Amino acid sequence: MWAAPLAAPHRHLLIIVDGLRPDYVTADVMPNLTALGERGVVFQRHHSVYPTVTRVNASSISTGAYPEAHGLMGNSVFFPKVDPAKFLDTANREDLMRIIAAEGRLLTAPTLGEALQGAGHRMLVVSSGSTGSALLNNHTIAGGAIFHYQFALPERLADDLKTLGPPPPEKVRDGSLDRYAVDAFLKVGLARVEPAVTVMWLSDLDTAAHDNGIGAPATVATLKRVDENIGRIEAGLKAAGLFDDYDIWVSSDHGFSTYTGAPDLASILKPYARPMPDGSPRIVAGGGAIYVRDGDETTIAGIVAALQRTPRVGAIFTRAKTPGSLEGHVPGTLSFDAVRWQHDRSAQILFSPNWTDDANASGWRGASASNGTAGHGSSSPWDVHNTLIAAGPDLKRGAIVNLPTGNVDFAPTFLSLLGIPVPPAMQGRALRESFVAEPNVPVVVRSSQFTAGTGDDEYKVTADFSAIESGGQSFRYFDKATVVRK
Repeated sequence: MWAAPLAAPHRHLLIIVDGLRPDYVTADVMPNLTALGERGVVFQRHHSVYPTVTRVNASSISTGAYPEAHGLMGNSVFFPKVDPAKFLDTANREDLMRIIAAEGRLLTAPTLGEALQGAGHRMLVVSSGSTGSALLNNHTIAGGAIFHYQFALPERLADDLKTLGPPPPEKVRDGSLDRYAVDAFLKVGLARVEPAVTVMWLSDLDTAAHDNGIGAPATVATLKRVDENIGRIEAGLKAAGLFDDYDIWVSSDHGFSTYTGAPDLASILKPYARPMPDGSPRIVAGGGAIYVRDGDETTIAGIVAALQRTPRVGAIFTRAKTPGSLEGHVPGTLSFDAVRWQHDRSAQILFSPNWTDDANASGWRGASASNGTAGHGSSSPWDVHNTLIAAGPDLKRGAIVNLPTGNVDFAPTFLSLLGIPVPPAMQGRALRESFVAEPNVPVVVRSSQFTAGTGDDEYKVTADFSAIESGGQSFRYFDKATVVRK
């Protein structure tokens, strides 16, 4: 479909602050981001894509599509052609390149970068995150560039990054990695790439919260440094005479929860473990995905039943009972279709850690049953609900948007504002309610629930959804999934 530009096209900078919860953004801790929202648009009901992990959402931002279309199913992924015994780490660019070599393609949906290239524009990715998440934001490069503190693509641009000086050490925890990414954009990317769209991925906050916890002094200090970088970006654009040419979007890949300890998955799976005929494992699990490689339905049902009896396990998903159904084919499960996860690459079972609204020692609510200090990945609203704040020449001023929005919506939004055709494979929508020149279009917002349970009602799982209907189209967002046990 075609979308007419609102005026002479402006440029777009999407700043993904990894792990930025909406309630982190306060005037005392993040004054620059708060001010950006006051002069622009604050989106109150923004959604991460499930599973609520970094590389799934990087792929959805890149493609404007869900895992059912783009095929990147988790932070860790299983490709038996590459390794039949264990999952691959999508944080590692080398593992992603192994997938490309074995499968011929990494993502199975067209990308924003490719659409921009087709229209004669460039996309820039600058990242302080993992090499894998940097690549997934524009994995075919598509005429643009990727700047990471460990590499540059195309490789000929590596010399340009040398003008920034030596990159910070990978394990540094003082904000240097984020600062390097900002400098790569301002001092190299603007002039060398001239991007129409830039995705800037800032990862220091995610690292701080994983290591120290939500609300810890080190995490709050990192939030303040993130905000200082937002101020530096705005000052740099002004100094370059480009501030009025940019729409700035600040979002996150997911929310965050305090961890309370994971279920003993190895013990659950042990009764079903045996080798395949070739000696490789029959059951392979990682990141909540469980592959039963021979597809035995009795085994799948047995594992699901064991998960349902395990209090630290939350929502469980299996393939749809019937095409498009929200009910999974195993009793008491939701379908992969409920979270847009049905793909040729899907496992037989996907489960979320159980979660609560409980507060941690610092008073921050939201907890999930995983190991470590804090993190994300669950079906909790604390992980699903993430941040979106934006301001710029194409956007309304002082506006609050209460319509549901999601990370899948960025690609179609940027293309629409640039007057570029939105590929039919993109499943998100243009966020027209925020456009300054867009007339108010009537919309209907609906909320719904779906419950699946075991026959004895010992386990029930309820999924909550929001949907927006406009112009004959409907877009559904997954809000949360809650489990009740007798």
